[in-house]
Amino acid sequence: MQINVKELTLKGKNVQLHESMDMSGLLSGRQDLEAFGVLEADLAAYADGNIAVVDGMLKLPVTMVCSRCLGSVQETLSIPFREKFTLGSISAEAGEEQDDLHQVQEDLVELAPYVEEAVWMALPYIPLCKEDCRGLCPECGTNLNERDCGCSTEKIDPRLAGLADLFKETRKDP
Repeated sequence: MQINVKELTLKGKNVQLHESMDMSGLLSGRQDLEAFGVLEADLAAYADGNIAVVDGMLKLPVTMVCSRCLGSVQETLSIPFREKFTLGSISAEAGEEQDDLHQVQEDLVELAPYVEEAVWMALPYIPLCKEDCRGLCPECGTNLNERDCGCSTEKIDPRLAGLADLFKETRKDP
């Protein structure tokens, strides 16, 4: 997927980009992803003065592992995409926009690295099957979303655990 920055900025030409991209080079080998589909990019490239702007949405179906209960989470990520490119030098007057602007040397710009970066940054750091996922029981490993396990949830300070055993012995004596 490429855009011609010079053609966009000089001729004011608008370009619609609708492409599918295989993300296996980027996402294969990740332990938190069980599966992923093909990325669908729906982008528009246009000129804003001497700046070429690429704007749109990326959609990627993924199946992830819930970080609490280890169940499968199927979701389609909708990732907003916006990048700006210029052939000329970036002036100091550009201010805050300077951080978002990519200075390129060639007329043709390959968008794949920018798309991959957007996908990488949009992947959830801690995927959850639902917001109130109860996770697994730390004692027996039962999925607490499916049923309660009956394990004791009483928390004892490890520094006082020896005293708890002392009280159990004295209660048995009388």
